[in-house]
Amino acid sequence: MAVQKSRKSKSKKGMRRSHHGLSGPAMSIDKTTGVRHLRHHIAKDGYYKGSEIVAPKVKKEKQEDSQTS
Repeated sequence: MAVQKSRKSKSKKGMRRSHHGLSGPAMSIDKTTGVRHLRHHIAKDGYYKGSEIVAPKVKKEKQEDSQTS
């Protein structure tokens, strides 16, 4: 098993870890609607590359049943 000869300094440890940072997700803006979405994914409104791929879901309104006790 390999054992280091001497302790690594904070500086050397930091230099080694300098490339370990995470980058944010690559975002795109739809050219028709202007909505931000992940690259190569459909936007929430159903558009991809300027054309509508999926019709957006319409939320049903709750019907208020007045049943009072």
